[in-house]
Amino acid sequence: MNKGHQNFLNMCLGTALGFVLLRSIATTHRLPPQADEASLYVHWPYCLKRCSYCNFNKYIPRNQNHAVMTACLQRETQTLLQLSQVSRISSVFFGGGTPSLAQPSTIAAVLETVSKHAHLSDEAEVTLEVNPTPAGKASLKDFTLAGVNRFSVGIQSLNDDHLRTLGRDHDSQHALWTVSEARTLCPGRVSVDVMFALPGQSVKSWESELEKLLPVCDDHVSLYQLTLERGTQLFKQVDSGELSVPGDDVTAVMYNSARGVLEKAGFRQYEVSNFAKNNAVSEHNIGYWKGRQYIGVGPGAHGRFVLRAVGGVQREARTQTLEPDVWIREVQRHGHGTRRRIQLDHHGLLEEVLVMGLRMNEGITQQHWKLFSPEDDLQQIFGMSEKVQEFQAGGLLKLNNRGLRCSWEGLALLDSILPTMLLELEMFFKKQYTSRKTDIQRDR
Repeated sequence: MNKGHQNFLNMCLGTALGFVLLRSIATTHRLPPQADEASLYVHWPYCLKRCSYCNFNKYIPRNQNHAVMTACLQRETQTLLQLSQVSRISSVFFGGGTPSLAQPSTIAAVLETVSKHAHLSDEAEVTLEVNPTPAGKASLKDFTLAGVNRFSVGIQSLNDDHLRTLGRDHDSQHALWTVSEARTLCPGRVSVDVMFALPGQSVKSWESELEKLLPVCDDHVSLYQLTLERGTQLFKQVDSGELSVPGDDVTAVMYNSARGVLEKAGFRQYEVSNFAKNNAVSEHNIGYWKGRQYIGVGPGAHGRFVLRAVGGVQREARTQTLEPDVWIREVQRHGHGTRRRIQLDHHGLLEEVLVMGLRMNEGITQQHWKLFSPEDDLQQIFGMSEKVQEFQAGGLLKLNNRGLRCSWEGLALLDSILPTMLLELEMFFKKQYTSRKTDIQRDR
């Protein structure tokens, strides 16, 4: 998610004129939409081992006290729910790390805490990320008894050579067993994660792997391009020439080929990386892409919500302390382990709505944009831009009375489109600032 909050309005802070403009442009008197509900993300930071490509916030525990971790997750959940004063939690997602290494009783305890402080419907989506590791995890059935009703299985590949290169602790057979068990327990509510652009992978081998995957997967597939993160083992292997990965042109062909294969199999692409059939979309992730509030609990978790309990009217971007041991001490001492807080001004909020909304196949409707920006619609902001008009002429972007969205071709090039769109949004705010500054000076 884009974190360039307050790019322009920060320049105004500290001057009397700035405070006038902040109140005028950022509309601090009005709560963002749907401030009385949020989704909840819970981060379990532990793994059995670190994969060769991974730079996520995860730790290999020397010794692990499940009771302490459970108590802290419960306490931070309670604290942040009380700060937000939301009346409803729309979905819960347990991610990591490897949350399937947590005890089912931990999952049940967190959900019980949520239900004590907000309404959590019996039909609300509750997702658990699962790594198909053969050791160290409870049965999936125990997690469904704890309240989980959707699984996201990180198979990553069905090629055992690729799995070894990635440093995964499972093989293709373990992956197939896990998906089969998950589908039995939650039919129609199982997602599989699969990666492409792996070392040694060709377009042909990638298409063959997808054809092998489709008959066994459920109604949701997430595709992720391998990203070489500096400092990881895999980055060093590629950097030294020990391994090679497909080039950008081949990677683009892989992505578009996968889109075609999935569409032929009945999967509808509804977001850059996500495909579903039978409308089995991830409701939790749709909340992110539509700019809704979410509360992040656990080491390193991120959140975006209004602190209504202390009179807040703007969302805060919050990040919890990364290191589990430090986070535990902070939660025990203060009730939460929030390490970083940034108040989102109007511009910062619209940046996130833009970046996340354009990830979706449907894009951003005018009606949805007006929830966050009643005064300035998409046509006013982007309609006169020469760059945006070039994107439209090139068939990459569609801007009309319905809203703003990428075309099929544009969705594949979103990373190159977004910087221009963000710049146009910033320029619009600069023009507003200049105009209002002139008006104020004229009135003096």
